[in-house]
Amino acid sequence: MSTGRHNIRSNAVTSGLVTEDQVRLAVEAAARSKGGVVTDVSDKRIAAQLVRMGVLTNYQADQLLAGRTKLNLGPYIITDWIGQGGMGQVFKAVHKMLGRESAAKVLPLHKTTPEAVESFRREIRAQAKLDHPNLVRAFDAGEDGNVHYLIVEYVPGTDLRRLVRTKGKLTVQQASNIVKQAAEGLDHAHERNLIHRDIKPGNILVTPDGIAKLSDLGLAFYLNDPNDPRAGKIVGTADYLSPEQIRTPDKITSNSDIYSLGCTLYYAVTGKVPFPGGNSHSKARRHLEETPWHPRRFNDEVSDDFVDLIGDMMEKDPSERIQKASEVAERLSPWAADNSPLLDAELDDRPRWTPAPVASVDAQDTDPNFDVADMALSELSETSQSGMQNSSIHGTHAGGDSMTDTGSFIGGGRKKPPVPSSTVEQYSSAGRLSKDDLTFGLFSLLFASASALLIGGLIGFIAGYFAAK
Repeated sequence: MSTGRHNIRSNAVTSGLVTEDQVRLAVEAAARSKGGVVTDVSDKRIAAQLVRMGVLTNYQADQLLAGRTKLNLGPYIITDWIGQGGMGQVFKAVHKMLGRESAAKVLPLHKTTPEAVESFRREIRAQAKLDHPNLVRAFDAGEDGNVHYLIVEYVPGTDLRRLVRTKGKLTVQQASNIVKQAAEGLDHAHERNLIHRDIKPGNILVTPDGIAKLSDLGLAFYLNDPNDPRAGKIVGTADYLSPEQIRTPDKITSNSDIYSLGCTLYYAVTGKVPFPGGNSHSKARRHLEETPWHPRRFNDEVSDDFVDLIGDMMEKDPSERIQKASEVAERLSPWAADNSPLLDAELDDRPRWTPAPVASVDAQDTDPNFDVADMALSELSETSQSGMQNSSIHGTHAGGDSMTDTGSFIGGGRKKPPVPSSTVEQYSSAGRLSKDDLTFGLFSLLFASASALLIGGLIGFIAGYFAAK
């Protein structure tokens, strides 16, 4: 909607956020700063003055300048845009009477199909049943006209994915502290027969004082619930899918979340997803058949015991995997500090939800965040399915020509070695560098030496030439 001159005055009053007296004071103050001519005060100056007065937020001022006057959801006043969540846009909101700051998740109008509305309501009911300090709490839900919204706890800080992308891989102590808390919240959900199905770094929020909270139950479902329309479908994020979510999505259990949490712990201490590069199809295949690079390749700090823990969480066979989130928390305890080392200086107050990042090599290698909700098992090639059956469900080694293939999992080369009995054994028997890495290193050293000799000879020749003259 286009706005005419001084429409900010009427828009502000119409929104209910500003009184006529406040508009008048803002106009007068803006006029004084411009030489006292009230009629020459622009909309932007008036809006900026209302922000300086504390009457409007920057977001609200921008919306009023654009001609949008509805800035509430029921009793909640929208104060800022946080970003894009799984189900729709997310806003920062404040309750008119209580003054409590919250996050409002809004189902967009173009997604308000009967199935989407039912899924949204299921998320609301799921969160309403949970109450744990390491889970994002739900406060309220409602409808405003045709708009469905969910009000949840606003968590200042950042999420684990952004933290790693901004600060780099975490120390073992930091990662253990965060993932331990997430495991404790997850255990609370599992005890109530709720499976999250989308555990990933982006869904673990971290406050400036180091409190971690698991969020986003949009894909969660209850065990043995025949009425869940998403039961039996492959849902989640490709980088963190458990093998059984891909192979038998109708028979997953709570320890599918343990696998995803193991992938998340791997990411936290290495700064890399287990299988970087490729698309959702190739990632799914690799979760079924391959083993990630040894974590110590990216972080010298990790001990053998810590690697064993990651391996026990990421076992491809669900029966060999850690069975309970409470056990994950218990085993992380030796590395997790009582007080988190994440201080205000390390975490700024950034929102949890952000727009999708611009595609780049870095984004691809770090966390592409592919949505595989509609991916079917039939997408996997016959070769992948055959390999999956022949190797039971333990990881195998595979190679490729691209750098992302040979550099993202143990081994390399096209010939698959024998399959060890478990992920932990694969880690234990794996070298930190493959033959390809050593060959490349020797070649690089020889090339650098030859280059240095050539440059040195050229400099000597030039110096001798000028000396002779």
